[in-house]
Amino acid sequence: MAEPTADRPHARRPGGRNARVRAQILAATAELVARDGIAGFRYEEVAELAGVNKTSVYRNWPDREELVVEALLRYAEDLASVADTGDIDRDLVDFALALAGGLETPFGRTLAQAVQPARQNSTVEALTKVLDQRVAALRRRIDTAVDRGELPPVDSSFLGEMISGPVHLIVDRGMRPFTRTDAERIVAVVLAGIRANTLRG
Repeated sequence: MAEPTADRPHARRPGGRNARVRAQILAATAELVARDGIAGFRYEEVAELAGVNKTSVYRNWPDREELVVEALLRYAEDLASVADTGDIDRDLVDFALALAGGLETPFGRTLAQAVQPARQNSTVEALTKVLDQRVAALRRRIDTAVDRGELPPVDSSFLGEMISGPVHLIVDRGMRPFTRTDAERIVAVVLAGIRANTLRG
């Protein structure tokens, strides 16, 4: 009966210690998955890297799949961000650069492998939320640009695919680093085509 008291000397700060423990566990999980892949990590390794007892991992996440998903979603939050500087050309260039940077990380490679059609499972379906968040953020930025007159009316999903597709192609080939010049060329060609199409219409 004395165990909870001995194990939690700082009970006067509700949630404080547990929040820190959870954050350590999530960070450790993301690091291990990025290093070894989704199927390669064990709770024992998570606990050791996080500096916590294995029971803390099990207590917070009795379901291994939920731990992986929550860790990677938190780790990937930055991949979903799209700046709004008021200059759509610049913002799309920055987005393409950030996307390439994310894809070149161990996490990005793990995510790309995980979402292959042949590997579909419930974990992978949940991980696609990362991609969904990124697509939604980009669509919102494009729609805002249309509302402001920075761009002619355009299908934001299609424009996003036209920007993202070449980034994936260059990064996946692994022949050379993706540069700002690459991003600027992609954005310039895509937006010039969209704007020219509108003028012809």
